[in-house]
Amino acid sequence: MRIARTATVSVCTILLLGGIASIGLSAQQPQGQQGAAPAKPGIVLTSTAFEDGAIIPGKYTQAVPNPVTPELAWINVPTGTVTFALIVHDPEGAPQKQTADVLHWIMFNIPGTAHELPEAMAATAQMPDGSVQAKNTRGTAGFMGPGAGPAGPYHHYTFELYALDAKLDLGPDASRADILNAMNGHVIGKGVLVGKFHR
Repeated sequence: MRIARTATVSVCTILLLGGIASIGLSAQQPQGQQGAAPAKPGIVLTSTAFEDGAIIPGKYTQAVPNPVTPELAWINVPTGTVTFALIVHDPEGAPQKQTADVLHWIMFNIPGTAHELPEAMAATAQMPDGSVQAKNTRGTAGFMGPGAGPAGPYHHYTFELYALDAKLDLGPDASRADILNAMNGHVIGKGVLVGKFHR
């Protein structure tokens, strides 16, 4: 009887120690997280002209005769970025009863080494650095300032910057649909900035 009781105690001690060791191991290596790399931050697009969600100042809008482009800057560029594409549009606009919204600015083949666009950019279709400014809704190259009328709520002008792993084989006459189609399958990051405006 004494031998059997001693054996039972020994087995219980071994099981208890094994359970404690197992719990310690589980705490050190959570399931599903072994060897997982930390998530990389996404592209952050900002402007010195206005904060995200704020009202766009008049000098960048159709409140003045000759609106200029706002300065834009971005960080957290994904590895492998070859070029950037920029699309600025008014999602509340529906010209000519169409589903397409108002395109204010579209630019592509911005060099992947770039981290900003300056204020008051020239409305030139083919830029010296290889960037291309295609036609906006008005049919002109470059930036068309926000112009929502005073009636109704603020419109939300959306600046979308795409990081691409390729250079687009397109020219200044490419349509928005052409550019989006060429971008498809090459987007490796995206940053968004929104500004509000009405007259």
